[in-house]
Amino acid sequence: MATTVPEPPKIEERSDLTRLTGNGGGRILLPAHGDMRAVKDYSPPPASTGIWVVLASITMTFAALTSALIVRQGSALDWRHLDLPRILYLNTLVLFASSIALEVARRQVGAFMSGSRDQVASPARWLYITLFLGLLFVAGQYAAWLQLRSQGLFLATNPNSSFFYVLTALHAVHVLGGLGGLIRVIRRLYLSILRKSTLDATSRYWHFMDVLWLYLLLLLWMKL
Repeated sequence: MATTVPEPPKIEERSDLTRLTGNGGGRILLPAHGDMRAVKDYSPPPASTGIWVVLASITMTFAALTSALIVRQGSALDWRHLDLPRILYLNTLVLFASSIALEVARRQVGAFMSGSRDQVASPARWLYITLFLGLLFVAGQYAAWLQLRSQGLFLATNPNSSFFYVLTALHAVHVLGGLGGLIRVIRRLYLSILRKSTLDATSRYWHFMDVLWLYLLLLLWMKL
C-alpha cells in the first residue's frame, strides 16, 4: 500500500520589506522608494531621551555648586568682592553667536537630508563656524583666568576666587564636550550617515550651554 508524504508548506520570503542588520539580527523597515534618508530620521526612545538625562545631571551638578557657594558666602569672614573680567561679557556674545550659527546649520542640514541639495551648497559651513566660535569662547575664558592671575587671584587665594575658577572651568569642560559632539556631527555628515536625532540632540546640548552660562554669569555678578 503506497504512502503519500504531504509536501511541506512554502514560506514566502519578504526580502523586499525587511533587511537583516548587524545588531544581533534585528530588522529595519525600508521605504517603498528605497530612500534611506527617511529611515535615518527615526530615533528610538532611548536615543531621544538620553540627551535629557545628560542635561538633568549637569543641572543637578551646578545646582549643588550654587548651594555650596551660597552657604560658603553666608559663613565666610574672608569673602571679598571680585571684579569680573570684562572679557566675560564678550565671551557671552560669542557663545550666543555660536548658537545662532548652529541653528542655521541645523536648518540647512535638514534641508540637505530631505533632498534639497541644489538649494544647500555646503551644509557643513555653518557647523564649522559654530565650532570656531565655541573654540573662541573657551580661549576667551582662558584669557579671563589669565587676567585674574595677573591681579594675584588664584584658585586658593580666597573663597570667591575659588568658586569663580571652579564654575567657569567646569562649564568650559562641558563646552569642550559639546565641541566634540559637533566634530562627530560633521564627520557623520561627510560619511552620509548622520541622523536627524543626532543633530537635534547636539543642538539641544549646545543651546543648554548658552542658558547655563548666562545663569552662571548672573550668579557670579551677584554673589562675587
